[in-house]
Amino acid sequence: MHAVFEIGGRQHRVTEGDVIEVNRLASDAGQSVTFDKVFLVHGEGTVAVGTPTLDGAQVQAEIVEHKRGPKVISFKMRRRKGYRKKTGHRQELSVIRINKISQG
Repeated sequence: MHAVFEIGGRQHRVTEGDVIEVNRLASDAGQSVTFDKVFLVHGEGTVAVGTPTLDGAQVQAEIVEHKRGPKVISFKMRRRKGYRKKTGHRQELSVIRINKISQG
């Protein structure tokens, strides 16, 4: 069974048992979370597509851990002016495991 749902402005296509990285969630590691903004559910030979979301459809997941992504370097420079600026950024991420997809 596949589902397409939204977390934090990004859409993810998942199946049961998948482990994905998403932007940091407010819950603690080990807790379960439910996502209601489901756009599509495909399973048992049927496809349910929402307009824009499916009523009653849910994706249940468990937060495995919180971590930080790789460092991304931003470098600015103006030639011949002696101006150089280097900054780095690491995105806060949550790793979640999809436990159950229900059509509702």
